[in-house]
Amino acid sequence: MAETSKIQRFTDLVAWQIGHELVLEVYKHTRLFPKEELFGLTMQIRRAVVSVTSNIAEGFSRNSKKEKLQFYYISLGSLTEVQNQIIIAVDLHYISNKDFDGIVLLITRESKLINGLIKSLNT
Repeated sequence: MAETSKIQRFTDLVAWQIGHELVLEVYKHTRLFPKEELFGLTMQIRRAVVSVTSNIAEGFSRNSKKEKLQFYYISLGSLTEVQNQIIIAVDLHYISNKDFDGIVLLITRESKLINGLIKSLNT
């Protein structure tokens, strides 16, 4: 029987998988933002959320612990940026409170997973 738990690709990381789910959620909700926000909040939040998974992927491919950590920390920073922008979106009534709660749950889970990647490299 083949070992299925071995992480061979960045897409095998649960942190990347949940981050990808977050990307899809953010894109789904930002489609509904006002058109005048296209080059403002919409683009900013999309860029930040894509940065989360992009930096996880790039960190995974790096060989040194120091480089991996650098990209995982950038990913965590981008995630915090997304959380801030989601708060702005709900305050502007671009996202419902219910949708906000769902996105924040994903953000919280993703934060724990990225911190787990960081912790695993620091031990």
